[in-house]
Amino acid sequence: MTGQTMLRPATLVLGGTGKTGRRVAELLIARGVPTRIGSRSGAPPFDWDDRATWAPALRDMEAAYISYFPDVAVPGAVEQVGAFAELALRLGVPRLVLLAGRGEPEAELAEHSVRDSGAELTIVRSTWFSQNFSEGYFTDQVRSGEVALPAGAEREPFVDVDDIADVAVAALTEDGHVGRLYELTGPRLLTFADAVAEIASATGRDIRYAQISIEAYSGLLRDWGVPPAYVALIEYLFTEVMDGRNARLADGVQRALGREPRDFADYARDAAAGGAWSPLAVNG
Repeated sequence: MTGQTMLRPATLVLGGTGKTGRRVAELLIARGVPTRIGSRSGAPPFDWDDRATWAPALRDMEAAYISYFPDVAVPGAVEQVGAFAELALRLGVPRLVLLAGRGEPEAELAEHSVRDSGAELTIVRSTWFSQNFSEGYFTDQVRSGEVALPAGAEREPFVDVDDIADVAVAALTEDGHVGRLYELTGPRLLTFADAVAEIASATGRDIRYAQISIEAYSGLLRDWGVPPAYVALIEYLFTEVMDGRNARLADGVQRALGREPRDFADYARDAAAGGAWSPLAVNG
């Protein structure tokens, strides 16, 4: 951490069972911060689609981490997060940390909607999560030995979700982050094929990468029962956002935490050691 004054504001973590929210909640609890998980299974429950659940979740809180599923770039997210921020301010919850997507104009509109509420806001802009390969829809493909995605030579600065959580917790519990915008990336640019090669090296297995069309990948997602909103988001990310606009490194981790971001190779090594990509069992 940066050595700034540590606060312990009672904090609501939206998406508290997801990739970033779960880690944010764990870190807050470890620091002795009173923490409430904002999810449909929470107590009280929170549901973005049921505004009657918002006020009970915010009651007695002093800060909130806002993670919108599947992404603040999806239709309707701008209005939802803006309305939530306004309610939070009315209920005396001034400090907000918003997770947004890097290079997504629609996500920037959501940022503006939260900023316009007058909140003590910190924005955390993230690129592709490294953990998408071990905790998302790419995982089973890695385990099967072939990853097929609609990405070619475009390079991405994959960011470790643990870095995102560390930055979010710093913004929630320390002075000096209000009003800041942190763009978070890893320390290297990699193609998706490069990332899969790193995973293959970490696992000691032959894991191949194949580039397929966006139509073919969308069809696979639908066959796997992926929600339509997530399929639309993936189509948007692979067809519009992955045009090279994010093929540059940013210094958000360094500015927020005073250290370097975690490298993809370190992530892959630890995920492999933890059994994230053990081969799929074959019945028979």
